[in-house]
Amino acid sequence: AKGTIYLHWKSREELFEALIQRERAEVARDIQRRITQDPEGWTLRGIVKHSALATMKRPLIKALFLSDQDVLGKLAHKEIGSAAYAERLAGFKAYLELLRQHGLVRTDLSVQEKVQVWSAALAGFFLAAPLMPAEFTLSDEAAADLMGEMVHRTLETEHPRSPQEYQAIAQTFARYMQRMTANAEEQFLNGIEEA
Repeated sequence: AKGTIYLHWKSREELFEALIQRERAEVARDIQRRITQDPEGWTLRGIVKHSALATMKRPLIKALFLSDQDVLGKLAHKEIGSAAYAERLAGFKAYLELLRQHGLVRTDLSVQEKVQVWSAALAGFFLAAPLMPAEFTLSDEAAADLMGEMVHRTLETEHPRSPQEYQAIAQTFARYMQRMTANAEEQFLNGIEEA
């Protein structure tokens, strides 16, 4: 009942924040699982594909990614200024730098430009999908593959990877995902304890 819910959360915003934290932890685990099962999951192509598929399965995370005010209200823009957002962005920037050092991404674009391309690819597909006529509608898997291909062609190089490079980069990304998953779970649990 509504009264019982408000015994745990003082407001609708606190309830939504708890739901967002729970969904963020779930999507982080889902992305981590998908990437681990794919031999090329750690590449930008793989990360885009698996992030997109995990996001498509979770409407609340999709609304958060798109800053959808119809779904999230005031919470739509709260995410960008948060410490958790800054930490995720810093970790992703460090990962892009590692790929650059190994010659696996273009060096003529700044990290900011790479993040912009990444974001535009995902947001563009998510925003365009509902506007497409039925004959141009793609399955989630086909759309995610195209997002990955777009980022691959725009940002990645065809540099051959040694097994050592592959292992070092895969381990670095695995640590990043484990940290992001742990942080999301911690924020969710802290939100429950505070409620």
